[in-house]
Amino acid sequence: MQLNLSLLKLNKTAALLTLFSCLLYGVFAYQLERTEYLKLVLLYTILFGLFYWLIKKYKNNLKLLTAIGFIFRTVFILAIPNLSQDFYRFIWDGSMILEGLNPYLYTVQSFIDDGNLPVANGQELYNGMGELNAGHFTNYPPINQLCFVLANLFPGAGILSSVIGLRLIIIAADFGTLFFGKRLLQNLNLPSHNIFWYLLNPFIIIELTGNLHFEGVMIFFLVWSLYLLQKGKWQWSAVVLALSVSTKLVPLIFLPLFFKWFVKRNVIAKAAKPSMSDVEIASSRVPHNDNNWIPYVSGITKLIGFYAIVGVITILLFAPFFSTQFISNYAETVGLWFQNFEFNASLYYIARAIGYTFRGYNEIAIIGKVTPLIVILFVLLITFFRKNNTSKQLITAMLLVLSFYYFTSTTVHPWYVATLLILSIFTNYKFPLVWSFTIILSYLAYMQIGNANKSENLLVIALEYLVVYGVFFYEVFKKKTKPA
Repeated sequence: MQLNLSLLKLNKTAALLTLFSCLLYGVFAYQLERTEYLKLVLLYTILFGLFYWLIKKYKNNLKLLTAIGFIFRTVFILAIPNLSQDFYRFIWDGSMILEGLNPYLYTVQSFIDDGNLPVANGQELYNGMGELNAGHFTNYPPINQLCFVLANLFPGAGILSSVIGLRLIIIAADFGTLFFGKRLLQNLNLPSHNIFWYLLNPFIIIELTGNLHFEGVMIFFLVWSLYLLQKGKWQWSAVVLALSVSTKLVPLIFLPLFFKWFVKRNVIAKAAKPSMSDVEIASSRVPHNDNNWIPYVSGITKLIGFYAIVGVITILLFAPFFSTQFISNYAETVGLWFQNFEFNASLYYIARAIGYTFRGYNEIAIIGKVTPLIVILFVLLITFFRKNNTSKQLITAMLLVLSFYYFTSTTVHPWYVATLLILSIFTNYKFPLVWSFTIILSYLAYMQIGNANKSENLLVIALEYLVVYGVFFYEVFKKKTKPA
């Protein structure tokens, strides 16, 4: 803390900006109700402006920005999340494992119906998570479950002690992302301060540190894996990627994109020199000679090895929970996201409105089956018809694929955008940064004015996506993309 304070003393403006931001974060953490819409948007807008100002003014002082990032997160240490109820389920799952029970085999509601609560504070946790969450099986992968267990081991018997434990894990992950993200930026010849568009972003601080979403842990492993891959340590990269998948399943969508990294990149490098840089590989073409098949076979062998390591490690991590009932329950829960839940969607809402003109009801049951097929087709197109030979090209492909998935998804919770944001700092795209600001509008979707049935306000959703799509299409179709 002495280091943090001494850094701030060097610049009074930075100290004032930090202090003002801390006061606003304090109000956000301890004096804000989710239904206070005007207060919510006003606080978030001011914090976003201060965040942008801090990075623009002090982008060359990385130690100062790191210290500020730590200070902002400490404001939330004792706060109970006010924009999400998911943490109650996190604590429940961790408590179940500590009691020797498999959290994938039981719903919370089943214990409530039996009148037999196996965990401490069970009734309070049930009341907090709500009937919808309690009525479904857990869908959190094993590394996520490990985090829940560790959080419940934090000293203290109440819910707040577990909240503090969850928060410390997420904060540690954020600074792990800083460590590897900064080094990956340097290796890609990109500005090191780009990492602070993620680390200091109010969206990240509020959604991850504040609301306790574990995208931050998944992102830490993902960035670490990309760093190892860029350094040529593909076996260890696969191990760490498996940890990312076992925290959140999202990175599974990236697996096909590694095809050209291993195969095409290997052919180019073997034909010239193994130590070729990304810049040299990007400007090279596959040479034509009679022995071209040799490096192709070598690249495919590495690719298969990469996939095998990811698959085996992931299966081993799930193994302690494995049973036929687990497979059934997990598949059922994951399927809900495609055919049951609707929130903050964009293209899906348009398709739903069109479908209503023909059928009039239950459009999600039909569209939810078609959407995954469209996403798979898009992933394959990006895999085989786009250059993904360099780290920057590969990460850009990941960004485009995940963006397409969210654009077509039936459910886009605010914290999903965190993965797009971290990927974008290694590319020339800025629309995820814009989205991290407009995403606050999704919390206004259930405004009370004229909305007695609690249906989403589609005008608010439309405003959010008009801005995001406007920036996205500008960046995709403009003739020359400037560096981020």
